[in-house]
Amino acid sequence: MNPPQRTFRSVAPVLALCWLVVFFDGMDVNIYGAVMPHLLDDEGFGFSTSTAGTIGSWTTFGMLIGALGCGTLTDWAGRKPMVTGSVVLFSLGSALCALAPSAAFFGAGRFVSGLGLGGLMPIGLAIVAEFAPPRRAALATGLMMTSYHAGGMAATGLGLALGPDHGWRVVFWFGVIPALVAVPLVLKWLPESPGVLLTKGRAGEAEAVAARYRLPSPTPAEAPAAGARGRFTAVAALFAPGRRLATPLLWTASFAGLLLVYGVSTWLPELMRASGYSLSSSVTFLMVINAGGIVGMLVAGRTADRFGAVKVSAVWFLLTACGAFLLKAELPLGVAYAIVFVTGIWLFSAQVMVYAATPSVYGPAERATGLGWVTGVGRTGAVVGPWLGGAVVAGGDASLGFTTFAVAAVLGAAAISLVPLARGNDSDPGTVGAVPGVLGHRGERSSPSTRTILLPTHYS
Repeated sequence: MNPPQRTFRSVAPVLALCWLVVFFDGMDVNIYGAVMPHLLDDEGFGFSTSTAGTIGSWTTFGMLIGALGCGTLTDWAGRKPMVTGSVVLFSLGSALCALAPSAAFFGAGRFVSGLGLGGLMPIGLAIVAEFAPPRRAALATGLMMTSYHAGGMAATGLGLALGPDHGWRVVFWFGVIPALVAVPLVLKWLPESPGVLLTKGRAGEAEAVAARYRLPSPTPAEAPAAGARGRFTAVAALFAPGRRLATPLLWTASFAGLLLVYGVSTWLPELMRASGYSLSSSVTFLMVINAGGIVGMLVAGRTADRFGAVKVSAVWFLLTACGAFLLKAELPLGVAYAIVFVTGIWLFSAQVMVYAATPSVYGPAERATGLGWVTGVGRTGAVVGPWLGGAVVAGGDASLGFTTFAVAAVLGAAAISLVPLARGNDSDPGTVGAVPGVLGHRGERSSPSTRTILLPTHYS
């Protein structure tokens, strides 16, 4: 008799917790862009467009460190403690921002937030990759990532509702809520990875978690290596035969995607205001693009499960470039809203599909490490995006900002498109078959059973 299959219902508590913490992640990331006009208008605080861009880069630099550190450590230390620590960090950072007496202190708070925000994403991706139903990993990740954009919309709503009358500090106090709401739920209900439990010698618990959520029983080959040497081995494995060319291409695509995500999230309101739209309309554009992002996650997830994450990511990047070029024109307000919404469908899920392709390149023992380094190195794009946007806005040429984002989208499309070719040219004869899902369901190079173990086709 075959064991019961893993379904969305059987893993619903895990996916729901991931949805919740990523919702708060998206809210905290987007709070900065949502209150940016109010920060710039607060003459006593000393914010300028260049200062704002620099502080935005401090945030994403913290994300870079958090993603590299947590992505590498979570395979060994465990998912639950790293998720908890990440949520506590970005909640603490929001409190520091709300209390900040100066722009420098505010920047320190955003850096602390960045450490937690950057650490959370690769962990959430690794959890979804492990627990998602077979052949539905892209859809599961897309569903989870709708929460990021729901959080972005919530941040925009807070900025619109509270910023004008109560000031930007009140909005940042809402960023403390995750520590009060999400942390107790994570500590009580989030299961630990069976592979991590096996590494820690807790074989009985590992089998119990696997049975409860209908996961394959963990084996020593799939368990992360322990200790500092194990962490070095996991990083070195990213450049093993079959990966040494694909890894830097994934990093480049992630760089381009995160430059777009964080550059647009930080500077879209100001770019639209520089194009002649009113303050309230400019902030509303941020909500509209995040609404498009929610739709995009659902569309991209289902499409990638059928055709492959690489193909979807490449096409989505190119469509993002088209949307950015269209926004250079002076458009009626309704048309501008429509183009921003449609661009949101492509922009955010293009980056998500880069992460979707990543688990198919790395085995179970290196999956979180691979995702951590793809997101971490990609965070250099998140550092560059807000800084570059600030420099462009300071120069007074909004059209140059949209051109910059279009070029980044073309770079992302080129890099992700080359991943299958890199895997084919850089693989041992026995390794090429372990690349399920990169090319899509037609022309797969591996058996369905291999795909189930190694492949979430989605995002990050």
